[in-house]
Amino acid sequence: QVQLVESGGGVVQAGGSLRLSCAASGSDFSMYAVDWYRQAPGKQRDLVATITSRGRTMYAESVKGRFTISRDNAKNTVWLQMNSLKPEDTAVYYCAANSGGPNYWGQGTQVTVSS
Repeated sequence: QVQLVESGGGVVQAGGSLRLSCAASGSDFSMYAVDWYRQAPGKQRDLVATITSRGRTMYAESVKGRFTISRDNAKNTVWLQMNSLKPEDTAVYYCAANSGGPNYWGQGTQVTVSS
């Protein structure tokens, strides 16, 4: 089992940057793929980025070239570097971990991008 805690959210102007962290506790974190999702008010939760246990990364089209997901298994942490932020990036951001079974979720961190 894995417990996840997100941090790093906040308020930033359009064009700015934030780096979100997803800190994990529990065993064998290196075996888990980790996703970042986001959910804006009144909208569904959407997948933003994924990093596999082997370090392969994938991104939603809307964030390609602006966001970078990375991990350090020794620190049990995954990051989401977000650059060139846009107002439409405003949402609660969640990290989720899975190793082939159901997702484990964090509590989320709010990102607000002002125009």
